Amino acid sequence: MNFIIIGSGRVGAELAYHLYTGGHQVVVVDTNKAAFNRLHPDFRGRTTEGDVLASDTLERAGVEKADGVAVATNSDTLNAVIGHTVRAHYPNVKQVVVRNYDPHMRGMLEAFGLQIVSSTSWGAERLQELLTDTSYRAVFSAGNGEVEIYEMLIPQSWAGKDILSLMKVCPDNVFVALTRAGRAFLPSEIKKLEQGDIVTVSTKLEGIENMRIQLEKGPEG
Repeated sequence: MNFIIIGSGRVGAELAYHLYTGGHQVVVVDTNKAAFNRLHPDFRGRTTEGDVLASDTLERAGVEKADGVAVATNSDTLNAVIGHTVRAHYPNVKQVVVRNYDPHMRGMLEAFGLQIVSSTSWGAERLQELLTDTSYRAVFSAGNGEVEIYEMLIPQSWAGKDILSLMKVCPDNVFVALTRAGRAFLPSEIKKLEQGDIVTVSTKLEGIENMRIQLEKGPEG
């Protein structure tokens, strides 16, 4: 596939190398030629220097044949304008993703209806999880960490109890699967919980914290 990365900063350069090593055709665009020095020494994609707001620069980068464009400059305003421009004028580009640098600017980016990745917000969510509790593990993050999929270990106090009773006290969680002895089941296939079961749920941070509390309290708590 053909991808264009706009902005050869730390994020853009890392993304470009990951895509390149994944076998894709990658073009990195930046206004500053020196920024290309951040690219990995083994990167063999193309680079294009020029005004990232100019249609000529985008066309030299091959936007007409691009499958996706990632806008990863350090300016949220610039990212919004470029992302909107690409989406509005180049309908052939299937996916346009923009980086959110300042969490306070997310609202502005969302107003453009753009696909957003906010490394700051996501990182803060992840650090909070690791600092506050180690009894659960996030295995998948959607969006910028607002909704995640977690794995929770069932303690002895819940052994022999109906899984429905756990669902009732955790109404904000969507129970996805239950793993027992390395084999996964749908929650509807399991009636009684056993110590050591791993329950996989989709929820927000508040939901998983409530589930942790319920597991600690036990079914009679």
